[in-house]
Amino acid sequence: MNISLSLLLASGSLSFLLVASIKQYFSRFLLDIPNDRSSHTQPTPRGGGLGFVIAFALTSAAIALLDLQSVGSRDVLAIWSALVPLVIVGIFDDRGDVPARIRYLVQLGAAGLAIVSFGAFPQPWLTQFGTVGIAIAIVLTMIGMTALINFYNFMDGLDGLVAGVSVVQLTYLAIEFDQPILFLLVVALLGFLWWNWSPAKIFMGDVGSTVLGATIAIALLHQSGDPVQAWSSLAITLPLTADAIYTLIRRLIYKENIFKPHRTHLYQRLQQSGWNHAQVATAYILVTIGIALNLHFFQITGAIVSIVEVICAIALGERYLSHQQGVKMRTKIYSSVRNLITGLRAG
Repeated sequence: MNISLSLLLASGSLSFLLVASIKQYFSRFLLDIPNDRSSHTQPTPRGGGLGFVIAFALTSAAIALLDLQSVGSRDVLAIWSALVPLVIVGIFDDRGDVPARIRYLVQLGAAGLAIVSFGAFPQPWLTQFGTVGIAIAIVLTMIGMTALINFYNFMDGLDGLVAGVSVVQLTYLAIEFDQPILFLLVVALLGFLWWNWSPAKIFMGDVGSTVLGATIAIALLHQSGDPVQAWSSLAITLPLTADAIYTLIRRLIYKENIFKPHRTHLYQRLQQSGWNHAQVATAYILVTIGIALNLHFFQITGAIVSIVEVICAIALGERYLSHQQGVKMRTKIYSSVRNLITGLRAG
């Protein structure tokens, strides 16, 4: 499948213009109002992800229409058969809360459609057991895909973070798995990032984050079938999934209600400690680039190195946050003592 430069430019330009229009329209009634769980301080329209989703849909559809008999055309139809249900429920969820049960059923359905088209994630140790093993592999793939969709949604809470990281991840997958159609989404995301980079003029919302998570999952399914490459490439998701998984484990340890909204992701705590949105997003993007290079040059060894690096990064982040908390505590104590002494002298 060949992606022309004109089609790439069309995807980026269309996304840029659509997001601008959506920002103008949604700013009148679909605002994300800051609360105690928010990382932003100004009311900001959400649902901007619809812009890059439409741009990706139209430009990928153009490829399918150019040659209806090609493998690329069938891939486009298969991809969008899984994404369309997520787009629909994402739009409704951005306008008003959709029950979690409904959202998850739609995600399971999307995962099932992706598996029908591209097969389950390579798990040769299971499929060798025949029908039962294949069934287990399919179930595990569905669980994994829905987890990825939700992790990307959970991590979408900071200007430019998920969109910026996804640009690197999709670029890596497009090159390593020979899926040039993903470049259409990459440039569409760049058009969206113009408006979403700090300070964000619009947020992507569930319609954007769930589609990105699903597209990453589909790209991992739609690969050569080499189990080593497939499992190694899972490491490209680590900057977002590791934060989500680590935060989930941390909340379970502290016996917190994991279904209750919160602001305890590592990226949120870094922002609360004094980092600005651009600094946090840039750090996550650089980590993703490092992982992509590890995987490109060293594959399975690169994946192992990437896991170690991410674990070390989380540990360093916790150490930094602990230090910052100590500094704040000492500053508060010093200020209280100074005010007490000042008051005694005045008395």
